[in-house]
Formats: sequence, C-alpha cells, structure tokens
Amino acid sequence: MTCEPSAEKRVSTVVRTLRLKVKSEAYLWLNAAAREVNFVWNFANETSARAARPFSGPPRWLSAYQLDKLTAGATEYFEHIGSATIQRVNAEFTTRRRQFKKTKLRWRVSRGSKRSLGWIPYKVEQLKRQGKCLRFCGKSIRVFEQALLEGKSWKSGCFAQDAVGDWWLCMPVEYSVEQTVAPNEAVGLDLGLRETVVSSDGDKLEAGHFYRNIELQIAQAQRRGHKRQAKRLHRQAARRRKEALHRFSRKMVDSYQNIVIGDVSSLKLVKTPMAKSVLDSGWGILKTQLQYKAQQGGRSVIIVNEKNTTRECSNCHALTGPAGLDMLSVSTWICSACGVMHDRNVNAAKNIVCAWRCSTSVSGNEQSPSVAPPSQASRLREARISARTAAA
Repeated sequence: MTCEPSAEKRVSTVVRTLRLKVKSEAYLWLNAAAREVNFVWNFANETSARAARPFSGPPRWLSAYQLDKLTAGATEYFEHIGSATIQRVNAEFTTRRRQFKKTKLRWRVSRGSKRSLGWIPYKVEQLKRQGKCLRFCGKSIRVFEQALLEGKSWKSGCFAQDAVGDWWLCMPVEYSVEQTVAPNEAVGLDLGLRETVVSSDGDKLEAGHFYRNIELQIAQAQRRGHKRQAKRLHRQAARRRKEALHRFSRKMVDSYQNIVIGDVSSLKLVKTPMAKSVLDSGWGILKTQLQYKAQQGGRSVIIVNEKNTTRECSNCHALTGPAGLDMLSVSTWICSACGVMHDRNVNAAKNIVCAWRCSTSVSGNEQSPSVAPPSQASRLREARISARTAAA
C-alpha cells in the first residue's frame, strides 16, 4: 500500500479483489479448461518430486523458470489454455511448495467424488475487454455486475469454482482510498459465543446461529441424497455470516483509530465440544476483515493477552469476577471490592483496552500482559491507615 502524506488526509492506493459471478453459458468451457490446468499442476508436482528425491545424483528443487522450460511447447496438446496460463500454474505450484515446505503437494483430481474445485489462473494480458464481454484464451465470457469494471485496471487473478459448481472471476483491482483520522481513539473487542463480539462501548453483535438454524435442513437434504441442495444451504449460511461480520467490522473501522482484540484461539476451541458454535461465530473471518480494512483506512489492529479479563474488575482491577466453567452462565456480576455492577462481556472488552494502554509494546500481534490487580493485603493495609488517620 502506497501513501502520500498530507496535512489531514492521505490518499492511498489499495488492491481489492472483485469476485464477479460468471454466467452459466461459459461453465462447460471453464470445466474443460480446469481439467487441463489440473494436468499441468500434476505434471509439475510429479516432476518436482522426482527431482527432489532422485534415484542418483544430488536432489534439486525446481524453480518456476525450470518448470516453464520443461513445459515449453505443451500448448499444442491443449485446446483451452495457453502458455501464459501454464506459466501461472507453475509459479503458483512453486510458491505453495515453498510455503508448505514439502517435496510433493496434493494431486488435483479432475473426476469422481473427490474432484478438486476448478481453478484457472490468468495473467493480466490474457484477459481483455471486448464490448460487454471479457476475452480469455479465445473464449468470450460474460459476468454479472460488469459495471464494477468501468474505468478500472486489473491485475493477474483467476477463475475459481465454488462447491455448488458456480464459477467466479477473481480480479485484483486498484482503488484510491482517502484515509482520515477516526473520531474515537480506541475500542476493545471481546469475542464470545452468546454474543459473537462485544465492544468496550457496549456495541454487540448477537450470535446469528447461521449454521445452527439450518442444520436440520442440511441433514434432511443429505439423507435424501440432495447434495447440491445441501451445498447451497452451506453457502447460504456462509454468506449470511460474512455479511453480518462485514457490517460490524466496517462500523468499528469507521469509528475507532485503534482496535484491540483478545488473543482467543479458535483453532484450539474447535477441538472442544464447543466446536460448532465457535465455527459458526466466525472469529477468524472477523479478525481478517478488521486487519485488511484497518490497513486500507489507516487504522491499527492490536492483539493482546486476554488472561483474567473476564474476572478482573475494570474499575478497581480486583479479581472478583466469576471464574471456572460452572460460572460461564453468569452474564452480570457485582464487584465485591468496589460494588460496581458489570456486564461480563463489556467488562472484559474494557480490560482488553486497558491491557493495550498499559503495555510497553503495541506493534501488533504480540501478547501484552494485562494490568496487575492490587492484592487483598494492600487494600486492607490502606483501609487501616485511613481509619487511623480519621481517628486521630
């Protein structure tokens, strides 16, 4: 992201990926092209694995350039994809192999019940505008919401297929965004299951139960063998979840300069009996949305250690709150030290903000220690001193 500083506002250039649905008339051609892409991927996978573990000689990790040389002239055997697409497949394969540090990746299956979802990468020069259509490898492809492309220049992207079988055009497009200072300084966010997220100012996103509400319908469709209907219901739940999280994350980014979140791990909680509720809440999606929206808007997203944030009183910092699994049902409590009544989740969000303000490092994604609560002995000692002073 490039920024040009000014007195109060800054204009930055950000890249957003447009996801445009392809009209069904091109599905047959795209399915055939995806099978050819799978063939190229599997060839690169097998060739690289043999080079990394040869029968004789030193092992070699083939680069994308070396794979391009080995696949030179292969376009005469393909009817749908060209050399530029083959080069993009080789580049993506080497990137993923380096990312996962493996000599062999998974095969891309073209047929059967374990068929891989279609994927066709393209270079920016391959996709051309032709009237109301887009031209790719000699095929005219129409998309919905093509008005979003007016006056835009895109970068290299891909055609991707979802579980239902629909095709989508994923186009990275550059946008100019005006960055301004948010009206409020900071907010803390506490993630939960009854409420998906609660802010320190009292804003709440109630748990939508996007999957739970249609779980019975999905089960009935699967029992009847209606796999496509079950997939559509899964996609409906995912869309509703993303829409709710998008609205809340946009509200937070527009209102606050610093957004502080607890370091609760959804990957660990999905191994517990609460797995369905955790996955249905979409904590990981919310964190991702906040991070890229904050980057585009000039905001900061900080992750801090949320230890004892539920038990600690945000007024006097005493550990007088409910603790243990048996006390998870307690939503409000009164601090026995100072007598202030707290909403459990709002109190935790306030403690998360306090942990960020009292920490020495706020570079992001680091565990920051929470405020140390005063001990019971120190409070009793201060009370005795006050009583003696009053008596004197």
